[in-house]
Amino acid sequence: MADAPVIPAETFDVIVVGAGLVGLAATLGFARAGLRVANVGRPERGGPGRTVALLGRSLDFLEDLGLREQVEEQGAPLCGMRIVDDSGSIFAPRPVTFRAREIGRESFGWNIENARLGPLFEAALVGARRFQQEVVAFDFGADRATLTLADGSAIAARLVVGADGRSSPSRKAAGIDATTRGFGQTALTLQLRHMRDHDDVSTEFHTREGPFTLVPLPPAPDAPYRSSLVWLMRDASYARIGALDDSALIAEIRRRAHGFLGDMAIEGARGAFPMTVQRVSQLTGRRLALIGDAAHAFPPIGAQGLNLGLRDAQTIVAEATRAADPGAETTLAAYAAARRPDIMTRTLGVGLLNMSLLAGFGPIDAARGLGLAALGAFRPLRRLAMREGLNPFLAR
Repeated sequence: MADAPVIPAETFDVIVVGAGLVGLAATLGFARAGLRVANVGRPERGGPGRTVALLGRSLDFLEDLGLREQVEEQGAPLCGMRIVDDSGSIFAPRPVTFRAREIGRESFGWNIENARLGPLFEAALVGARRFQQEVVAFDFGADRATLTLADGSAIAARLVVGADGRSSPSRKAAGIDATTRGFGQTALTLQLRHMRDHDDVSTEFHTREGPFTLVPLPPAPDAPYRSSLVWLMRDASYARIGALDDSALIAEIRRRAHGFLGDMAIEGARGAFPMTVQRVSQLTGRRLALIGDAAHAFPPIGAQGLNLGLRDAQTIVAEATRAADPGAETTLAAYAAARRPDIMTRTLGVGLLNMSLLAGFGPIDAARGLGLAALGAFRPLRRLAMREGLNPFLAR
C-alpha cells in the first residue's frame, strides 16, 4: 500500500533552503518585497578566519535590505587594491594600485568578518518564518513544490530557492547535474594584527602557488591595525605550512608579505579548505532556482564568490517579485538568462588567473604581465577595469 501524501501545514510564496549568508540575504530580500517567505536550514557559520569583501552591487543590495550602515560600522573600507606580481617571472610588471577615488568613489567596498555578517542578517529577518531543521524530501510539482521536514511536517511554495551549498540537496532532488574539479590547492585563512597601517588598501601577491591576499579589517580596542589573510598554496605546501606553530607561521607570512606590514601576530583560529570549481548543468528546475554555492563554486580569488551569490539573490528576488507566479517557467527562465553570462565570465576569469599562475609558462607569464602593466600605465583602461569589477556589464 502506497504511503499517503504529506499534507502541507503551511503554504508560502517562496521557500529558501539554506541558512548561510546567501540564503539569509535572499530570504530577507523576499520578506522586504512583501512575499510570504520561509527559510529552512540550520544556521551556518563560516570557517575560522573567514571574511568577505563586499563590493559594488552587493553593497547596493545590502542598502535595499537596510543593512549597509551596519556593515560599514562593523567592517573596514577598501579604498584601494594593490596587485603585486610575486611569481618570479622575468615578465613581472611593477605593482599596480587601483584607487577608488579614480572612479569618483570613497571606497570599492567593505571587508567584514563572516562571524559578524551572519548575525546581522538573522537579526533583520522580520516577516519570514524560520524552520531550523533539515529537508528530508522534495516534491517539485507542476504548480507548487512540497518539502518534507525532518520532524515529519511539510511546507509548500510556488518557488523554492536552493541556497543549500555545494552538495545542495535541492539540486540533487531536482536531478540537476554538477561537475567538480580540484586545483590541488588549499586556502589558509586567518586574521592578523600588525604594526604598520594598511591605509585601507588590500594587497594581493600573485605567487606561483596562487594569490596571497591581505585585506584590511577594522581596528580592535587593543589592535589599531588588523587584516585578514587568504593564502592559496599547493596541497603539498599546505601539508608543511599548516603544521607550523604560530611563531613559525608568522615568520613565513612576513616573508611572503615582504615585511610591508611590519611585525604581526595571529588573532584567533586558523581555517583551511580545499580549492575546487563546481559547475551545474542548469540554474533552474521545475519550481526551483539555484543561487550561491548551489549554483557555482570556485576559489576565493578577487572577492568573487559571495558577491556572485548575492547578485544571484538580488536577481531572483527581483524576478520573483514582479511575476504573477514567482515559480513559473517564464520567471525561472528570466532569472537564468540574467545570471548565466555573469557566472560564466567570472568563473572563467578566476580560473584563467589561477591557472596562469600555476602554469609557469613563459608566453602565459608574458601575457599576464603585459595586461597588468597596461592597467598600470593607462588610466582610462584602469578606470574601465575598476568599474567593470564593481558593476559587471553582463550582470546589469
